[in-house]
Amino acid sequence: MKTMDILRRFLLPASIVSLIGYAKFGCKISPRAEVELTPKLRIGRGTQISSFVKIKAADGELVIGERVAIATGVFISAHEGGIAIGDDTMVGPNVAIVGVNYRYDRLDVPVQFQGQTSKGIKIGRDVWLGANVVVMDGAVIGDHTIVSPGSTVSGSLPDRVIAGGSPAKVVFKRR
Repeated sequence: MKTMDILRRFLLPASIVSLIGYAKFGCKISPRAEVELTPKLRIGRGTQISSFVKIKAADGELVIGERVAIATGVFISAHEGGIAIGDDTMVGPNVAIVGVNYRYDRLDVPVQFQGQTSKGIKIGRDVWLGANVVVMDGAVIGDHTIVSPGSTVSGSLPDRVIAGGSPAKVVFKRR
């Protein structure tokens, strides 16, 4: 970890992060949120980040659109593949969006020593992720899609659907 990353992560008070977020991006970041302000992070105007949210963007690009609402307890971690969240998206409480996965193809080596992969995550415009949804690396969620609470998204979901389950599957088409 570089010296600037350490200073930015541990010595920048949360109230200053909130002020920088408002001045630089035009968004509201709760002083109780933990947001890594790195050059790889872009947040759209009007976005609101609630308390106890953790956003990590040191390892990959993270683009959060305009007017995105991120509820309490959300964890977002971008890696080499990056994460893109479209405009007007709502992210419910305790959602996890993790843009990295462990390799697990060898049985003779413990999983934690096999390395990682990062395909990236794309979440469309006007998406609603219900409470406790997990969005895994490689997931693509189409525009105007709703993912029901407690679901796991590991693949691709088309535009204008309601999906649920683990793994999330289309339950209903929105008209």
